[in-house]
Amino acid sequence: MKYRQLSKEQFESLHKDFASFLATQSIDIKEWNTIKAENMPLAEKQLDVFSDMVWDDVLNKTNYIEHFSKTTLNLFKCEENEIHRIAIEISWDINLLEQKGFEWLMQNPLDNSVSIYKGSKPYNNNKRNSELFDLIEKGGAISKGEIFDYFNQLIS
Repeated sequence: MKYRQLSKEQFESLHKDFASFLATQSIDIKEWNTIKAENMPLAEKQLDVFSDMVWDDVLNKTNYIEHFSKTTLNLFKCEENEIHRIAIEISWDINLLEQKGFEWLMQNPLDNSVSIYKGSKPYNNNKRNSELFDLIEKGGAISKGEIFDYFNQLIS
């Protein structure tokens, strides 16, 4: 596998897509139930292949990722060949995971307690999707990029 198998909940929400995927493999519901009952390794392989397809589709469409912690915010703009990062650190007791703390940051982005860093790098070995998946697995969330754009305008 390139990524990880989708969770049970994710499979349930994608059940129609999974059924279509199985149909492309010439597997109907009756045959799928037989495979699950009699050949679990083959069933797992089908689940793995479908999971990789879904992750590739999601990651190909991902343009921004955000990662929040109590005192740091990492914003990523994910272009085709390189990734751009804006890292924000707060040096006093504020919690960016709470609405109040986040609102404070958005209203006081140039406060002396706020440090903002910016950088870019090409993807390692052209493995864009693998790097984005790693960011998501480490707690990043796919976003629309409004926060990245806001801070990018401030520091450009």
